[in-house]
Amino acid sequence: NPASAAGESDHESPQKCRTKTATRQLSELVTKCAANGMLETGGRRLDWPSWRNLCSSRLCRVGGMQLTRGLHMWEKLFRNMAQKLITNGTLGVELPGGKRFTCGDGKGEPINIQLNSASAVRDLCLDPDLKFGECYMNGTLTVEGDDIRGLLALVVSNISGTRDVFLRKITGRLRSLGRRIAQHNPVARARKNVEHHYDLSDELYKLFLDEDMQYSCAYFETPDDTLENAQLRKKDHIATKLLLRPGHTVLDIGSGWGGMGLTLAKNYGCQVMGVTLSSGQHRVSNLRAREAGLSEKAVFALMDYRAISTQFDRIVSVGMFEHVGVPHYREYFGCLRRLLKSDGVALIHTIGRTSPPSATNPWITKYIFPGGYVPALSEVMTAVEKEGLRITDIEVLRLHYAETLRHWHERFNANLERVRAMYDDRFCRMWKFYLAASEMTFRHDHQVVFQLQISKELESVPLTRDYIYRKSMQS
Repeated sequence: NPASAAGESDHESPQKCRTKTATRQLSELVTKCAANGMLETGGRRLDWPSWRNLCSSRLCRVGGMQLTRGLHMWEKLFRNMAQKLITNGTLGVELPGGKRFTCGDGKGEPINIQLNSASAVRDLCLDPDLKFGECYMNGTLTVEGDDIRGLLALVVSNISGTRDVFLRKITGRLRSLGRRIAQHNPVARARKNVEHHYDLSDELYKLFLDEDMQYSCAYFETPDDTLENAQLRKKDHIATKLLLRPGHTVLDIGSGWGGMGLTLAKNYGCQVMGVTLSSGQHRVSNLRAREAGLSEKAVFALMDYRAISTQFDRIVSVGMFEHVGVPHYREYFGCLRRLLKSDGVALIHTIGRTSPPSATNPWITKYIFPGGYVPALSEVMTAVEKEGLRITDIEVLRLHYAETLRHWHERFNANLERVRAMYDDRFCRMWKFYLAASEMTFRHDHQVVFQLQISKELESVPLTRDYIYRKSMQS
């Protein structure tokens, strides 16, 4: 307060006077630097990067006072944030200058990390949701034993019960405000988003998926099931809910590498049309159909589902609804209503959240699934109701995707050298982070899988759900 300062100048302590002098001199130096991009100090001329580095060093003195490094402030803030966040388990942290501290209650096997640059400390304070993954990718955050799965288990399990870290609240609210723009997915943008992730090398996906290339949640009876058996069980579980009969026409929206469509054609005698926006998946799907002798029963088209005009007896969509985007939910279910015959049945298998609507994690948006969003059931139901469709069954698969991702992560790590030969170390770390983080959101946070059975008419499905489990017991 200048007025009060002027009135009390005679009574200011020497330390306060030195602080004011240092502040004034620092301001003058910064003004000079901003004016001509150069700064003269100690007989040396410094450009702006050198001046910034000088100010962040412990040797810089202004007005006879040593300036505390900017890093010190970020280290203190990071420590406060980490200790507020990690209350269960044990996290050991080593800062760039060698300082160490521990968070948590001291229980369990400790997870130790090292921050290797001042920028990593600052970035984690300002935008942890984005920079946590980036720092691991870039090697500025390393984990003892490279136990990224253990680190993410510790962080996510604590985050699920602690959502009041100040800066996370601010950035989270800002992203929620802009989510409708981020999820605006017209046809051209939807195709580009699909290419970003699904048109990576097919060989990459073969290294960690099952033999049928199922890139979605499997259905485990026990955690000891093999991935192959669990994926077969998932396809049969969905087929049972579709109430298929030989000769039924089936539309597969987001048909991937063709596994679901080929199974429905071969095992259930259906006539299948699959659609995808991935040129790689389109090529592989039709090749698989030809090799299996199913080209006349299973056809895969490179097109957007919104361009289809034919009606079908059944519609299935597995792992695609996450890419639709909230602004397009009514458009999506409007297409289902238009494309489904009057006595038809649809089955939507999608990742969902048991928490209220929110925004997509920014790291996932930037590096893995641009335009993607995991919906709350309330968001989906609103669109279904407004389009005049009937929800006839809802099943919530809880830990099934956690187990699926565990298998994927283990297989990816087992083939790490082959992945590195295809891409580079940064890509490997990015995908390790993606698979481990995804597993932990299902294991410790609010992500699940919804299976929604939908019809136009009340009598399109049986009165009870017994038919689902009756077939399971027979098989």
